[in-house]
Amino acid sequence: MTRTPVTNAEIAAILFEIAELLAFQGVAFKPRAYQRAAQSIESLGEDIRDVYARGELEDIPGVGENIAAKIATLIEEGGLPYLNELRKELPAGMVKLLEVEGIGPKKALLLHKKLSVDDIDDLEKAAKAGKIRGLPGFGETSEKNMLAAIQVYRERGSRFLLGCILPDAEAIEAALAGHPAVIRACLAGSIRRRRETIGDVDVLVATEKQAAVTTFFCSLPQVTRVVMTGPAKSTIVVGDNLHVDMRVVRGEQFGAALQYFTGSKVHNIALRQIAIGRGWKLSEYGLFTREGGEVIARETEEEIYAALGLADIPPELREGRGEIAAAREGTLPKLIGYDEVKGDLHVHSRWSDGGNTIREMAQAAKARGWEYIAICDHSAGLPVAHGLTPEEIGEQGKEIEQVNRDLAGEGIAVLHGIEANIDREGRPDVPKKVLRDLDVVIASVHSGFRQSEEEMTTRLLAAIHHDGVDIIGHPTCRLIQRRPPYGFDIDRVFAAAAAAHVMMEINAFPIRLDLSDLNCRRARDVGVMMGIGTDAHDTGHLGYMGLGVAVARRGWLERGDVINTRSLPGLLSWLER
Repeated sequence: MTRTPVTNAEIAAILFEIAELLAFQGVAFKPRAYQRAAQSIESLGEDIRDVYARGELEDIPGVGENIAAKIATLIEEGGLPYLNELRKELPAGMVKLLEVEGIGPKKALLLHKKLSVDDIDDLEKAAKAGKIRGLPGFGETSEKNMLAAIQVYRERGSRFLLGCILPDAEAIEAALAGHPAVIRACLAGSIRRRRETIGDVDVLVATEKQAAVTTFFCSLPQVTRVVMTGPAKSTIVVGDNLHVDMRVVRGEQFGAALQYFTGSKVHNIALRQIAIGRGWKLSEYGLFTREGGEVIARETEEEIYAALGLADIPPELREGRGEIAAAREGTLPKLIGYDEVKGDLHVHSRWSDGGNTIREMAQAAKARGWEYIAICDHSAGLPVAHGLTPEEIGEQGKEIEQVNRDLAGEGIAVLHGIEANIDREGRPDVPKKVLRDLDVVIASVHSGFRQSEEEMTTRLLAAIHHDGVDIIGHPTCRLIQRRPPYGFDIDRVFAAAAAAHVMMEINAFPIRLDLSDLNCRRARDVGVMMGIGTDAHDTGHLGYMGLGVAVARRGWLERGDVINTRSLPGLLSWLER
């Protein structure tokens, strides 16, 4: 059965595809408009069908009359003739070329024209045959980099970005938890550990009425296909081929099963070894004596860990990275809580490439219970994002002052910042006299990713030692599944940041999550202060903060390691240093 594309994610994917197809044609401005609309819908806090039913599609940031009409057609008819016409103009595989790092529309069209490259396989064959290096704009090095990028593309497989599927997974979890026959329901597996990419979703359910719960699970509105059903496990497919496995246990087994289906393989093997050393056996059914099979613990995870002589280990740490030794020795960190962040340090507005006004972003932040946000729009060195000139930065400051006056007493403050570009020599592209008047200065690399490791290290060190910089934004500049991090001496950079009191950012945007969890831990170990920013480009993106906190937790960070757990006076005091 073919289902019409009515979910937020599906409509966003179609708009992204339209943007790519228009880019191939060399159309100006329109691709960015479709991208903005897609980003807004992807992060929309409610079902787009409900927005359509109220006649409010044009209230979505970035959605104008033209795009709203196309969304309405998708919802009403399940298809879009405009998209079909665009698709006819290109071989089906050419759009996929844009997913290979380093291939833009112009290069893709050149490869198609000169070498008849129509898809990824054609591209790989041409690169391996050495045919690409002779084309204008290419060379032997770029051909080698292209082969590496193709390998990255192929390794993506069927893994999904955490931030893109977590809302759907949590909706399924909530639906199951609300069923009258369900005693307990909880996400498990890698999504509960908050890994940055997810292969499939595991949800664990305790019930005494398996048949009724299975029927309910398989009839959820998100379901596109039922793969299998059984007394212990059922599998459905939702969205873009995301498999969701529901495992069913009895109520008294829930704790043991939740521990078993949450921990990584390395973590669980280590636990079983501890149990064996005590003459016990540990499985998804519980912790038992080997002789006689008497139950030692199984109802809660805490009981399992306590019986093994360990402190309770948070799900995000169950990766086999030293957490068991720390739990035995009582040295586990007291992880930053998801509710301890008091503001967002990286927010964009309509002044550059955002979809909402400063006031709208501030009000949305207030609705989340935050004390402050930092408006850090792009600087002029990034023209594709409508970066601000020094004069425009000054004008923006006046608007921020007015917004703060208007919202005085409402418990939300707007800080004036900038996301400056780090040039190839490591200089922010904003004059020092302008930076001095700002509350927060993020410096980020947005180009020149192919510099050598030494050049990039020198570049970042220069930015850190610039006396106007507070935070290095998305420090490795990776895009998960799309672009690998650039190379630099991370230990030298972290040491310099700690000495200079310059923060490293945890960029919470789903495709970035940069710094990664492992690098967060390395930064913490040398005393680097971290700041979490959503890189929000509309009000819906503010919801990505939880993803940034998850990275911090996986990186063993405590409240004191993250600057925006501090109240506004504490934040400003630290920045003044």
